[in-house]
Amino acid sequence: MAEEPNSKPGSGGFSSAVNGGRTVEECQDMIGRSLRIPMVKFLKEHMEKAGCRIGDKFIKAVHCDKQISGGYVRGEGIIVCSNHMNIQDEVNQVVIHELIHAYDDCRAANLDWSNCAHHACSEIRAGHLSGDCHYKRELLRGFMKIRGHEQV
Repeated sequence: MAEEPNSKPGSGGFSSAVNGGRTVEECQDMIGRSLRIPMVKFLKEHMEKAGCRIGDKFIKAVHCDKQISGGYVRGEGIIVCSNHMNIQDEVNQVVIHELIHAYDDCRAANLDWSNCAHHACSEIRAGHLSGDCHYKRELLRGFMKIRGHEQV
């Protein structure tokens, strides 16, 4: 799974710059801290209310061979790529982003991850709702211009 989360239906993985990363154990501890932040608690609570059970092993740290931060795989859960995580905020961001995909998968009766429109819709929701596209995050990634990276 860790090698191919982006190629499986519903993966929703997104890339991150690599600066050494963390061990799987360190990342798993960071995931534990992520589970205590309000946004993650909110998403988990609403998934449970919608009838989607999230077990203790639903979100796990793994070493990834691909240049991704993590992903959601239907029926398997969420992975966070420990070797691509450096700080707590990165782990929080991946957990939130992928929980939004998991929520979409849970709630949408006819969601087809192989349908580009369905997948794109979930990616747009996850990017927007998680704050991944916030201008401050873009500046932290090194995109120093406020304007100019929108699609034309």
